[in-house]
Amino acid sequence: MTQEPDVDNVIRARIRGLRLSRGWSLENLAARCQLSPSTLSRLETGNRRIALDQLVPIARALGTTLDALVESSDDADVVIRPQPGYRPGVTTWILSSDDGLYGKTVAKMRITAERPGGPSQLGVHPGRDWFTVLSGIAVLALGERTILVHPGEVAEFSTMVPHSIGAHEGPVEILTILNHDGGRAHLHGADRAPDHAADHAAGQPVTRGANESLTARAGRRNLILNHAE
Repeated sequence: MTQEPDVDNVIRARIRGLRLSRGWSLENLAARCQLSPSTLSRLETGNRRIALDQLVPIARALGTTLDALVESSDDADVVIRPQPGYRPGVTTWILSSDDGLYGKTVAKMRITAERPGGPSQLGVHPGRDWFTVLSGIAVLALGERTILVHPGEVAEFSTMVPHSIGAHEGPVEILTILNHDGGRAHLHGADRAPDHAADHAAGQPVTRGANESLTARAGRRNLILNHAE
């Protein structure tokens, strides 16, 4: 198996790091992958070439995969440079990679009053949704309720209740996390993922006075958690 020197060094460091994170000695790992401690020592220190038939049992013993052990470590795997997707009244940036965050999708949305609202915009899917407001005020339509969510607050709710998110008295920016079901509901079938992520956003402005009474009735399963100091 041939690697570039930098990749070779990364693989060696991963083997050593995973071994030490488990509190294993060279002898412990050697017993699990049927290699000698001296062979493992030379692999970790760069005094022996890495071969595929060695990496497979090492990866298995360390509880990882061969792909994870040899994957690239360049900046493209670290830095995400999101491109905006546009729909009427919504700009969306996908902030997570396809295989990141255990299947969850992270997105930033900027919602304005131009976003279409009304009952036809309410969506339902299995699971729970989560978002926090970065700036402005968000309008969460949740079944028959309408709740204002302010900067520094977090909304988490069952998505089996018809729901939508809109802007109140000016643009609002939110950070949202979609689970597998939420991602399928909001992203599936999109020509561009950011565009259909924007399907998560909709709603009509309401007054602050209405928000204060409605928020008090938000219920145990649909929480507004104030993170502001």
